[in-house]
Amino acid sequence: MERLESYVAGEWTPGRGPAHVLVNPATEEPLAETSTEGIDLAAAVAFARAEGGPSLRALTFAERGELLRAMSRAAHAQRDALLEVAVRNGGNTRGDAKFDVDGAIGTLAYYADLGAQLGDARLLADGDGVQLGRSPRFFGQHVLVPRPGVAVHINAFNFPAWGLAEKAACALLAGMPVITKPATSTALVAFRLMKIFTERAPLPRGALSFLAGPPGDLLSHLGGEDVVAFTGSSATGATLRLVPNLARESVRINVEADSLNGAVLGPDVAPGSETYAMFLRDVVRDMTQKGGQKCTAIRRIFVPAAVLATVQGDLVERLRDARVGDPAQDGVTVGPLTTAEQLRGVRAGIERIAAGATVAIGGTGPFEKIGAPEGKGYFVPPTLLVAADPDGAPAAHEHEVFGPVATLFPYDAGARHAVALLRRGRGSLVCSVYSDDRGFAAEVLLGAAPYHGRVLLGSERIADQAPGPGTVLPQTIHGGPGRAGGGEELGGLRGLHLYAQRTAVQGSRPILEALLGTRADPRPAAAKP
Repeated sequence: MERLESYVAGEWTPGRGPAHVLVNPATEEPLAETSTEGIDLAAAVAFARAEGGPSLRALTFAERGELLRAMSRAAHAQRDALLEVAVRNGGNTRGDAKFDVDGAIGTLAYYADLGAQLGDARLLADGDGVQLGRSPRFFGQHVLVPRPGVAVHINAFNFPAWGLAEKAACALLAGMPVITKPATSTALVAFRLMKIFTERAPLPRGALSFLAGPPGDLLSHLGGEDVVAFTGSSATGATLRLVPNLARESVRINVEADSLNGAVLGPDVAPGSETYAMFLRDVVRDMTQKGGQKCTAIRRIFVPAAVLATVQGDLVERLRDARVGDPAQDGVTVGPLTTAEQLRGVRAGIERIAAGATVAIGGTGPFEKIGAPEGKGYFVPPTLLVAADPDGAPAAHEHEVFGPVATLFPYDAGARHAVALLRRGRGSLVCSVYSDDRGFAAEVLLGAAPYHGRVLLGSERIADQAPGPGTVLPQTIHGGPGRAGGGEELGGLRGLHLYAQRTAVQGSRPILEALLGTRADPRPAAAKP
């Protein structure tokens, strides 16, 4: 069985002691084991600060971008091998694996292009300068400079490739070294990706470190110059904020957590229309892609009461076509959940919501599985629940079931009611509104936007272009308020802000412009994906 190692202080290092076992979630076959016991994490942090940070900050944005481009190309060259590992360790179908691996490759390429557009600069002007005195001579300018510490990235199990790449791309381009820690259960994909980077696209020593397993005392070595970016449960995110030295030193923490994302079908949308087809397609995709294990997946579906039965029938018809089983088998469209713990949690969540709703398809009973050994695997069928009382059903508005599960609700066809229901999620990563009525869409947008990091306005004009609310694009931000963690990642240049210190510089305008290179517009043109 393969033994995973960590990459710290510029070299691959094995852990000692009892190992954590990684399995194929479709067969429960052991694949690899890993441990971080005995690894000197204080030295790893110190090495990243002392070696990786200065090396990155000595480079221009364009030069850092070329490092990202080399990483993207190296991963692309090994794409098929990464997909194969993702199928075995992540329980992904090949299409689901592409969603993760290609997302990693594309995000690295996007930020490489952004670095090229930023050119030879080593800092960014933040907005326009401002006159501070009676004459233009006394001038002020906000700038963004790299923080001198280390960025610690703690990633979720569902996107081991993309999660590593999207966080690292922003931090490295900003000029900050990274220690990345994938979730242990799916660390094999991240481990292989890191091997590719070290062998085929080497970065400056200390620029990118990798911890394959539990974080140990890693966080205890961080201080005020460092950054923590976490993706996972809201409970763990809240615990992070209470770690004594992180709180005492005001360590910058970015959290992306639970999310009860909603989809609203407008009252103007007729069954059979392009917008209606887009709505159905997005809901079914989010329920089945990666076994519903996406933080951006649609969990709550709001439709006018008059079409509830029609929508229910259309969704059930499409979900009935899903084929659950070992993703290595032909014809399988929905793979297993990632761990036995996830399976227990999803089953319990279905039963909790079903106490105030009815199960239209799926549930916790027996079902057919393709190619899986008898009694093995962490499988749940796509499950649609229907709650007749949208203003009741508290569990569906409070508890995220992280699997192929969503709840369908009727609403009174008014924008105000739709907004009220969306708000019951208490802060989400994304919501989607499907309507060709601009007035309805605008009213829902204005009411829902303060509670969401992203809003997708679906209509017939983009029905053939938009990839759906479940797809995170690097050009726009990823994150959300409230229970979604209050964090913000990606968003083009905004992704660099987490890793930069904003400083106000005051002085003579000509001197500032000469020092900062801000006479010309410092903002790059829109980068291409």
